[in-house]
Amino acid sequence: MKSKFSPAFYIGVDGGGTKCRARLRNEIGDILGEAESGPANIRLGLELAWSNIMASIDKALAKAGLTRDIFPQTAVGLGLAGVVTPNDCTRTLEAAPKAGFGALRAAADYHVACLGAFEGRDGGIQIAGTGSSGYAIISGKGHPVGGWGFVLSEKGSAAALGRDAVAAALKAHDGLASDSPFTRALIAHFGHPAAIIDWSERARPSDYGALSPIVFDHARQRDAIAIGLIEQTAADIDTFIAHQIKLGAPRVCLVGGLGPHIRPWLSDATKAVLAEPATDILDGAILLARQSDDATIALREDA
Repeated sequence: MKSKFSPAFYIGVDGGGTKCRARLRNEIGDILGEAESGPANIRLGLELAWSNIMASIDKALAKAGLTRDIFPQTAVGLGLAGVVTPNDCTRTLEAAPKAGFGALRAAADYHVACLGAFEGRDGGIQIAGTGSSGYAIISGKGHPVGGWGFVLSEKGSAAALGRDAVAAALKAHDGLASDSPFTRALIAHFGHPAAIIDWSERARPSDYGALSPIVFDHARQRDAIAIGLIEQTAADIDTFIAHQIKLGAPRVCLVGGLGPHIRPWLSDATKAVLAEPATDILDGAILLARQSDDATIALREDA
């Protein structure tokens, strides 16, 4: 951000794999508008991501009774799923529409979430949403944990839970493992096992994540297979959080849509180090927008 630029407005954007949210604040911190649109994970394509980023911003402006005329007076911070390397930030900013923002900064969603959770102080966050990733800020240095993408892992996420649920249901259908009301219900959800093949060829992580409520519903009915899937998801989150504590994070915040559902299944050791976030990821994105150009954003190095 240019040192002489004094924004009158700040916009924070949380671009996830399921939806994109934007929050507009004025210079004294009042919330003027907030809205959401479709997914903005950059791995789904920068054109789609920017389309939904701008849609959420426009909706937030409309709620505030404002227009894009304020953009030259506005600093924007983007916290985006799918950002892994510094080059991801660069190409995301280069793909930005010529909207005339006064300042525009981009970072990984986990960096922005951690900024918000501890207001820039030391601590860690474990994102458990459609995707998953961990990030700890310790003595001003960032430490990414996981977050390698759905194809490679994304353990401890709703998408991974849905993917593992489908695999378990198909295995049971083939007679390679015991079936249960849960596995039969999941097959019935698609109508026929063969339909899953066509679905999987076009399914996005959010589509797999949308299956997770079926797992939790049957776990509450004490279905052993559903319980096993959720216990594994919780164990994966336990592992990520324990690693952040080992790195030196004093506390860790569990954030993301899966968090409230998986929290009861976490180990006692994990529950003992959990903290409630001071602010949310949208205010973390606004904090990013308020930072100077030389503020450090810790990301994985490009290959």
